[in-house]
Amino acid sequence: MIIFLRLVCISALAILIMSCQTITHIDNPANTYTAETTYQKLIGDYPFISVASQTVPERIKEIKNITYVHYGNRALLLDLYLPKKNNKQQRPAIIFVHGGGWGSGYRTNFAPFAVAMAEQGYVAATISYRLSDEAKYPAAIHDAKAAIRWLRSNAKKYGVNTNQIAVAGGSAGGQIASLTGVTEGIEKFDPQAKKSVVSSSVQAIINIDGLSDFTSEAARLYEDDPRKNPSAAGAWFGGRYAEKATLWHEASPIFYVTKNTPPILFLISAQERFSVGHKEMIEKMKPLGIPYQVTQLPGTPHSFWLFDPWLQPSANIVAKFLDQQFKINRSDNAR
Repeated sequence: MIIFLRLVCISALAILIMSCQTITHIDNPANTYTAETTYQKLIGDYPFISVASQTVPERIKEIKNITYVHYGNRALLLDLYLPKKNNKQQRPAIIFVHGGGWGSGYRTNFAPFAVAMAEQGYVAATISYRLSDEAKYPAAIHDAKAAIRWLRSNAKKYGVNTNQIAVAGGSAGGQIASLTGVTEGIEKFDPQAKKSVVSSSVQAIINIDGLSDFTSEAARLYEDDPRKNPSAAGAWFGGRYAEKATLWHEASPIFYVTKNTPPILFLISAQERFSVGHKEMIEKMKPLGIPYQVTQLPGTPHSFWLFDPWLQPSANIVAKFLDQQFKINRSDNAR
């Protein structure tokens, strides 16, 4: 009897300990969006491409699996890439949000891009965020803002200029990045703001082939495709446009353009349906004098940023745009 009770107590203690452990990743076998799986889909039409290397060169420091926010016992992680070269000046920073239809993908998909930006003197972070099967809209926006706040809170440790932080993303990550950047000060998108004096604002947005307007006919034709049950956007919002029209509107960056909107680079593929709404958004930005740039890489598929020969040109475009917005003179600031 005594032995039995001891076993029961030991088992209960083990369960208690396990329940208190931090959960950093929730496995989902359906999450197959990687550069490798995308390569298999594209290689027939683009036989010259190769998956961009995730090798980190000696001159770049990689710090992996940093917890940037907790939700109960759920921890979200980021990976950080920064130049090893000692520089007394604080560096600009960029946070990357991966794509995958709001319900799949991994932060490692943006590792090659982050390395390329670190080589250009930026502190670059790739973040994981809660996908649609774990948390619906707008949880991903909360996560992206939490990552920005974490980076700004740790700016001194990693040599970041808190006035030179950009948020970037590709595909669904581009939409998340844009919405994150244009909703500064709106409580629904930033619940942490109530408890923190640290800002989650950014000074630039990089939208790589991501939607700017869910409500447009062109966007709904694809994102609300009745043949998909649910569509990727429908799964994120918890319903089709007819059922959740308010949310589809609310999640569209185009409706938040103000005089305080940060400069935006729209880096787009030759597949125009993925960047629907950016032209109309620019028309709202122009009268307010908000800097913008549109660069289309000709002949490219969606997800071009995952592959050579497009990775380095993409990083060069982003770095040049940010250098201009942050007024960085490379000849005076060898990095």
